[in-house]
Amino acid sequence: MTDSRHSNPPPGLIVSSIDAARLEALLESPRWRDLPAAQALQDELLRAEVRPVGEMPADVVGMHSRVECEDAESGKHYHLTLVYPHEADVATGKVSVLAPMGSALIGLSIGQHIDWPNPDGRALHLKVIAVQPAEDAAS
Repeated sequence: MTDSRHSNPPPGLIVSSIDAARLEALLESPRWRDLPAAQALQDELLRAEVRPVGEMPADVVGMHSRVECEDAESGKHYHLTLVYPHEADVATGKVSVLAPMGSALIGLSIGQHIDWPNPDGRALHLKVIAVQPAEDAAS
C-alpha cells in the first residue's frame, strides 16, 4: 500500500537567475536564515530549475508577480503579489516569499498545485489560476 501523501512528487519549479540570486542573498541574512520559513524556501530553491530572465515563461510565479490562486479545499481565491519580506503588506495583498503561501508559490506555473502546511496546521491545497509577471521582470 502506498502512502497517498507521498504518491505525487512536488511540481517542477522554474526560477529566474535574478530571483534565485536575490533569494539566496536574503536567506544568507542573519535576520532571516534561522527561521523555519527560510529553510522551507531554501528547500524549494534547491529543487528549482534556474533560467536566465529572458528564458522565463510568462506563466511562472516569480518575485513581484501578481498571482491568482485557489485553495482547492475551501474554494477560496487569493489575489496576491509575491514580494520580499520588507515589502509585505497583507492589506494590499503583498505576500512575503517567506510566508508559507509565498514560499509554496515561487516557481509554480499556471495549472500547477502544491500542498503546503498553514501555521494553523491545516494544509493549503493551492492551485495557480493566473500569473501576471512583474512589470520589470528584472526587478
